[in-house]
Amino acid sequence: MKVIKRDGSTAEFDKNKILVAISKANEAVDFEDRVTETQIAEIVEDIASRHRTRMLVEQIQDLVEEHLMELRKYPLMKAYILYRYERALVRKANTTDDSILSLIKNDNKDVMEENSNKNARTASTQRDLIAGEVSKDLTNRILLPEHISKAHKEGAIHFHDADYFIQPIFNCCLINIKDMLDNGTVMNGKMIESPKSFQTACTVTTQIIASVASSQYGGQSVNVAHLGKYLRRSKEKYIEQCNVTFGDTLDDATKARFVEMRLKEALKAGVQTIQYQINTLMTTNGQSPFVTLFLYLDENDEYIEENAMIVEEILKQRYQGIKNEKGVYVTPAFPKLIYVLDENNCLKGGKYDYLTRLAVKCSSKRLYPDYISAKKMRENYEGNVFSPMGCRSFLSPWKDENGNYKFEGRFNQGVVSINLPQCGILAHGDESKFWEILEERLQLCYDALMCRHNALVGVTSDVSPVHWQYGAIARLESGEKIDKYLMDGYSTISLGYIGLYELTKLVKGVSHTKPEGTEFALKVMNCLREHCEKWKKETGLGFGLYGTPAESLCYRFARIDQAKYGDIPDVTDKGYYTNSYHVDVREDIDAFSKFTFESQFQQISSGGAISYVEIPNMRHNLTAMEDVVKFIYDNIQYAEFNTKSDYCHLCGFDGEIVINEDNEWECPVCHNKDQRKMNVTRRTCGYLGENFWNVGKTKEIKARVLHL
Repeated sequence: MKVIKRDGSTAEFDKNKILVAISKANEAVDFEDRVTETQIAEIVEDIASRHRTRMLVEQIQDLVEEHLMELRKYPLMKAYILYRYERALVRKANTTDDSILSLIKNDNKDVMEENSNKNARTASTQRDLIAGEVSKDLTNRILLPEHISKAHKEGAIHFHDADYFIQPIFNCCLINIKDMLDNGTVMNGKMIESPKSFQTACTVTTQIIASVASSQYGGQSVNVAHLGKYLRRSKEKYIEQCNVTFGDTLDDATKARFVEMRLKEALKAGVQTIQYQINTLMTTNGQSPFVTLFLYLDENDEYIEENAMIVEEILKQRYQGIKNEKGVYVTPAFPKLIYVLDENNCLKGGKYDYLTRLAVKCSSKRLYPDYISAKKMRENYEGNVFSPMGCRSFLSPWKDENGNYKFEGRFNQGVVSINLPQCGILAHGDESKFWEILEERLQLCYDALMCRHNALVGVTSDVSPVHWQYGAIARLESGEKIDKYLMDGYSTISLGYIGLYELTKLVKGVSHTKPEGTEFALKVMNCLREHCEKWKKETGLGFGLYGTPAESLCYRFARIDQAKYGDIPDVTDKGYYTNSYHVDVREDIDAFSKFTFESQFQQISSGGAISYVEIPNMRHNLTAMEDVVKFIYDNIQYAEFNTKSDYCHLCGFDGEIVINEDNEWECPVCHNKDQRKMNVTRRTCGYLGENFWNVGKTKEIKARVLHL
């Protein structure tokens, strides 16, 4: 018999643990109230003989109490209950030692791999992670109501970012970069005035990004279009300098070439500043700033030509990459890029189609940019086109007192996600039972989300001056409360969800891509959306349904459910749940059909949604990628490409690993032949899960199914 422990892990049934517990209680009561060794053995044998494959530790303890009650050993039962309570107090009193020590020893895998922009082996990052473990401990033991903490531990829901919950800070935002550049800002008590040139504007932008990242825990997005004004200022300055310096000694054509040359130099240097600063700066939480650059050429923008130049340079530099410590060009993790497709660049003869082709070329080598269809977004967001926040969550349309839509300078208060497959497991195929369970779980989510909101109520602007006093979000006075920005939908608060595919398999017996499954899946999604709308009306808060890209959560939920409910075919046995509404990676579906199918869920998941397709050898399939990009514009709001790319961990090369004359994989840069130090993703079987160590202690490369 397997025993399911409180943390979800399993252990072999051990009779001695029951013997010890009863014996400890025996010692605490008078002789006449004790049970004999024979009676203890009978209790243990009764529990062991129940022939269950698995049993919760709490169930075993309850059975012991029932036996003591039958024997009328009430004082002993009381002592046993007290023993259980004292053990629970011990567990609650110290829950961080092991996790912190494992961090220091570099073997806390879950925490160390949770964020791609954190190097968990450096001292500065470890300080932040250690503080995070303390925050999670206090959050679960003290700050959250017990039923929320219990639901999180059992994997019913996930209370995101508990490692920052003890601080009065929020998740992610759209920086009001226009206000901060145009009207100046203050950082570290120093005034920063409006820039006079493009390069200075780029430098100030990166300083703002770093400062903002240090006082929130989620990502941020910056609309690059606000830099066009400063590129024009640089051009005007160069024209004036040229006229003053050369007067009539040069003809106009020569002057124009001179200005163009200076402008290109400034453009390249400015964009390089953004790229290198973001990748070399370390925020106070020991990581690179989690930032997204929004690349949108709005026909109504008076600086559209300058912005086209900026977008082109950003794409060129991202395509080239950044040199690592070995001197090899690699793909930087940040900034993430989002490229907007509109009538002027959707590869249908538009003026800026050349930029889209450059974007596709960049995606083929560096994965980014992602793509947003302005056409579909306008349909879903009242005619607006705007960036998602750094974590890919979207704001809801909101108008100021003058009736103007406003998106920049707004933020997300936090996220709680629901484990949909667990609802299906508990329903045992009974759809009516599922809807009852879902209603209960959504109430848990609401309670948890209100904890997020209430933690920010009453906070003053002094907690983060760059956000609240100097323009990133607002221009409040010192000591002024932020409460008005929490209400009336100004900021959002997100309900995430994991595993719509697995839920549909559990309840309907088919994938959600099948007609019967699709009908059910849409019904579930609409139910989630309706609850968000209901909560919004009841509270005035901006609840949104968010298809979170929390890949690690897909594994956490599946791991908990597998430990508790065993291997369920095509559900827990995979080791992961499918993200949000996505089609399972093993389904045979082409890119166009996948996007068409998933687009119907993006419309419902207005608080955040992204879809992706995997294209093998993208660098050799640019035409095919361009066809997909055209399709994205007409059919789906937000999409990205994944590729089966290779990676050498020795030198950082992320090109195509070659097969040498000896039929071995070999890095073409450093000639590494050690498979354990290469991520060679020849995914013949389509497996997209984690690498793992097999019985022979050899790391199997990205193929749990075929064991390559």
